[in-house]
Amino acid sequence: MKVGFVSLGCSKNLVDTEMMIGLFKKNNFEIVNNPQQADIIVINTCGFIEPAKEEAINTILEMAEYKNQNCKYLIVTGCLAERYKEDLIKELPEVDLFVKFSEYDTIWEQIEQLINNNIKLKKTKSIENEEKNSTENKKEEKITIDNHISQNEKLDFLNRVISTGENYAYIRIAEGCNNFCTFCAIPYIRGRFTSRKIEDILEEAKQLAQKGYKELIIIAQDTSKYGVDIYGKPMLDKLLHKISEIDGIEWIRFLYTYPETITDELIQEVKNNDKICKYFDIPMQHISDRILKKMNRKSTGESIRNLITKLRKEIPGVVIRSTLMVGFPGETEEDFEELYEFVKWAKLDKLGCFTYSKEEGTAAFKMENQVHPMTKKKRYNKIMALQQEISKENMKKHIGKTLKVLVENYTAGNEYINVQKNSEKNSNINKFNYDCIGRTYMDVPDIDGVIYIKGKAKPNTFVNCKVKDFKEYDLMGEIL
Repeated sequence: MKVGFVSLGCSKNLVDTEMMIGLFKKNNFEIVNNPQQADIIVINTCGFIEPAKEEAINTILEMAEYKNQNCKYLIVTGCLAERYKEDLIKELPEVDLFVKFSEYDTIWEQIEQLINNNIKLKKTKSIENEEKNSTENKKEEKITIDNHISQNEKLDFLNRVISTGENYAYIRIAEGCNNFCTFCAIPYIRGRFTSRKIEDILEEAKQLAQKGYKELIIIAQDTSKYGVDIYGKPMLDKLLHKISEIDGIEWIRFLYTYPETITDELIQEVKNNDKICKYFDIPMQHISDRILKKMNRKSTGESIRNLITKLRKEIPGVVIRSTLMVGFPGETEEDFEELYEFVKWAKLDKLGCFTYSKEEGTAAFKMENQVHPMTKKKRYNKIMALQQEISKENMKKHIGKTLKVLVENYTAGNEYINVQKNSEKNSNINKFNYDCIGRTYMDVPDIDGVIYIKGKAKPNTFVNCKVKDFKEYDLMGEIL
């Protein structure tokens, strides 16, 4: 049988998808990219906020259309199934199997049961229609079931199939979250924060290095709390150091460090370790003490400002990225203006912003003084317009600098391959004039920009490039 996958949501969810691909491949299923060719389509969903849920539902309905062609089984997994499985079963009869995140230990058992039961049903009907109704023949038909489906298989980090190309791979070091922000449903979907053992993570990192991956991206819902639950203290700095000792790994990134748990030890490790990208992704959410408290965040406006100042003082060239939320229940014009002035002051290298989304089951869902959608949109637009001007100033500073670049691919005529989504808007760049495309230490795949390069180099190699120009969020340079 042929299996196709659709992975929605974050990189943490993508790791689950890659483990599912590995599980099917281990059991001799053929993996295909074209859903028209797939006998089984697996959709791994996100259910974090309303737009993600809408995308998931639309994708399920789109994939269901292929059941009129080749597809025999439609399977839905992930966060949406975790939150709404019972409702989805009623509303989406097109789906043959829903598997919650909390049911992943039995995922193969459920898939096996689905396929085997269906085979038995088809074979039984076939037997009933046969003129030859020998009892012996019936017994033989009923037990002739695909024998490549094995029992008690589990998702395994070491057997996953990397889907991000040959340049980089994600490593998920923990699952779940203990922060219980009042706007967020993740602890209720993915459970409490649970770290993986260091030795297991190192084994995975070594395996990826042996396969030729130069860049590893360390992820969890809150990487800065790694190790607290099993070692009694934060261990991210120790983990990063041990990974950096693995031969073949040249770049290490870590994402999603909460501001209140970024330790001095972590800062010093990033500062002094040449393999660790000088890049902090810090979800700050807001700067108003009143709103931060309502969000159940552990930081204050002062502590966030102090952290930014400290990082820039300790680590020359550090890149700071964050995400902010506007329109949280009770956010006043004064709260928003404080946030706006903070963005002016901080001049963050990278900034994402999103409007508050009401999520059932969270504390903020029933809060009074919900902000009008038009007000939320207006505040979002104002923040992003400001950040666009800040970004231009930040990008100008790189002109003339020489940066280390990981080459991702060649350009091809007027098109390019393996390029981040947010660079697709830059259609006015004459890509034909550039030979390669890559990323600097400042660029996380699928989130940040890229660098267009004059001069040829092999993909998955590092080169030094002199920056000549920029366009919106992307740089242009040439190989030295």
